[in-house]
Amino acid sequence: MPLKPSLLAAAVATLLAPSAWAQAQDAARPTTVLDTLIVTGTRIADRTVAESQSPIDIITAESLQATGAGELATALARALPSLNFPRPALTDGTSGVRPAQLRGLAPDQVLILVNGKRRHLSGLLNINGSMGRGSSAVDLNAIPVSAIERVEVLRDGASAQYGSDAIAGVVNIVLKGAGEGGSLAVDHGRHSKGDGARYQLSGDTGLGFADGRGRLHLAGQLSQQDETNRSGPYQGTAPHTGNFPGVGETAFIIGDPQAQTAAVAANGSFDFSDSVSGYASAIASNRDITSFAFYRSRTHGGEGALLAQVYPDGYVPEINQYLKDRSLVAGVKGGTDGGFNWDVSYNYGYDLIDFHTRNTINYSLGTASPSSFYDGALEYTHNILNADFTQSLDWGLAYPVTLSFGAEYREEKWNQSPGEPGSYEDGGAQGFPGFTPVNAVHAKRHNWAAYAGLEGDFTENFSAGLAARYEDFSDFGSETSGKLSARYAFSDAVALRGTVSTGFRAPSLAQQGYQAVSSIIDAGVFTERGTFPASSAAAQALGAQPLQAETSTSYSLGLVLQPTDRLYVTVDAFRIKIDDRIVYSSNITATPAARALLTGLGLSPVDRFAYFTNALDTTTEGVDVVATYTVPLAASSLALTASYSYNDTEITRAADSPAVFADLGITTSLIGRDELGRIEESFPKDKGILGAAWTSDRWTLGVNATRYGDFTVRNAAGTARDQRYGEQWVVDVSASFRPSAAWTVTLGADNVTDSYPDRQVNELNSTYGVFPYSNYSPAGFNGAYVYGRIAYRW
Repeated sequence: MPLKPSLLAAAVATLLAPSAWAQAQDAARPTTVLDTLIVTGTRIADRTVAESQSPIDIITAESLQATGAGELATALARALPSLNFPRPALTDGTSGVRPAQLRGLAPDQVLILVNGKRRHLSGLLNINGSMGRGSSAVDLNAIPVSAIERVEVLRDGASAQYGSDAIAGVVNIVLKGAGEGGSLAVDHGRHSKGDGARYQLSGDTGLGFADGRGRLHLAGQLSQQDETNRSGPYQGTAPHTGNFPGVGETAFIIGDPQAQTAAVAANGSFDFSDSVSGYASAIASNRDITSFAFYRSRTHGGEGALLAQVYPDGYVPEINQYLKDRSLVAGVKGGTDGGFNWDVSYNYGYDLIDFHTRNTINYSLGTASPSSFYDGALEYTHNILNADFTQSLDWGLAYPVTLSFGAEYREEKWNQSPGEPGSYEDGGAQGFPGFTPVNAVHAKRHNWAAYAGLEGDFTENFSAGLAARYEDFSDFGSETSGKLSARYAFSDAVALRGTVSTGFRAPSLAQQGYQAVSSIIDAGVFTERGTFPASSAAAQALGAQPLQAETSTSYSLGLVLQPTDRLYVTVDAFRIKIDDRIVYSSNITATPAARALLTGLGLSPVDRFAYFTNALDTTTEGVDVVATYTVPLAASSLALTASYSYNDTEITRAADSPAVFADLGITTSLIGRDELGRIEESFPKDKGILGAAWTSDRWTLGVNATRYGDFTVRNAAGTARDQRYGEQWVVDVSASFRPSAAWTVTLGADNVTDSYPDRQVNELNSTYGVFPYSNYSPAGFNGAYVYGRIAYRW
């Protein structure tokens, strides 16, 4: 389908805006990121950013480290207007392993690569009320920033090139691999409120061996992050009856979690001969994350007498996640004088999350109840074999044409393991009940894929590419995707590029297999909540269908302008249509008839239930604009950047509730209006970044101003509790001084103006003042963060 005329008109109008810059005086063109050879979205070895047929961003190591962020996802969100990374709180596991989204799509609709190889998923499934609810995504923050050479972000569908998940685009993290040089840095910072202190030690070093035939680069990062708290005083139920007397502003803990991180990475290669080399990379990280549940007053759940003995002032349960993340990629590659290149590799990925609930109680165990419980684990593993080949073909054109083809075999496993009995029996641990043996899952599948592509510069001005991929999954069937891309340069200053592609995302094993039946205490009453796998007898009796792959069709059309050697502008409009989008249903109230149905199946009845379903079709349209301009000065330079992203998602089909709902007397919608709102408008539709960096031989001064557009959060209860949150500006500044070539001292402030998002105005949404801010706030709600860094390089 064609792009909307309104979007094309907006793109053309944007192109006209920088025309005044084209009057600038030409000078010798400096080496910039435009000259960077890219490895994402192409099989041609010498393709650069400026020559790419698809929009691609290069985020350098210097850009990542120019912020006070110690997390990769946070640093990327400050550099990319198309990436959104909110910071939810009180969302159980999602408070610690936060999801990021590209172009307004789901966190698991973007493919993450490391050195061009697929990165494994996290074991976590986001099932709480946060952005990306229901998604199973990669944990970006398990990768140490100190190990990264650059990040290539392909803003285009690429399933035909890389397989499942590459609907919104591809993020390829390229690790440092030089056999020399290195750095050591110490960071410290805290928020202007006095909390959230962070201490970090990071470094890397390159080693050469075997007379230069071998190269190994090592990197590591140790950090400690204290929690932040932006809760308000509990005011009691309307009209502020104060039914929990003595609950002050610090009783609830709403903000960033406590986190201790240790991460290491190694990336190396060895030349066996002039034509054959081996390579390997490994990343390992351990993180100890403590987030917080709702405050329990001394009268919580009608257990006042018990709590008066154990927690006389009430308590805040702590949800502790201990994450172990491991990856290893090893391969051999080579080439011949005839232009034939090959690459065979093995890829192992593993992610384990152990859950504990601490500072808690199981009411059924009385005063003898332990205060800490092991709740179980979530675990993901993949093993991948890849064989990739390219052949240079001489067709008598200006340049050779590259034929690429290859195959892949992937095996995946996902386990959900139970906790100790006290964590789940009779209501379980308050704050986060454990997984039960009945809920244990051991899921696995395998798939194989074959792909082929053809790409080349067919004339001096015209380049094009064609790719196709077939994948067959053991658990739901096969998918085929294709992509056509082209670029035409009218001159050195103006080029037109575009792509048409189909794509898919396979349902994750976690989405297919996750199950949980847990008891919670609500006003002194035990309430059973259940999530059933879509393929289970329980879910199918309640109207579910086995999950299928999401499929997509994407179009992009862009203009590339380089009117002078120092100015570079790209404008890319896009349209992404996704069919059979997988979503997590509402928590549906079970009627007596539904409970009787489950009992008839030999299952425990529940009071509320949910399952995953291919219930939606969506269309996302938008435009991305990126402009860079360099001003050479007498003994320094000034780099100016401006980037803007707009995307609008519309639900074009929402499945009706299953017919069995009517038979069972269920009136709750399968997909609630809150979930529909999460997909359509609970994130900013537009985001813009203005940046300037002045650099001399001794100083670097930087400022970035980010504007987050407005967003709206819908409430499941109805429009009366909906709220629109206005735009927000966040300004980051930093100053670095180099007393010598080796040493750099940096002082900076993120959100230097101490900007906060709009407050929640509805007392029910804010839990009567406790939640001042929305979990969907794209810049978080911690306020200003001031930091310092001392770095040494060699």
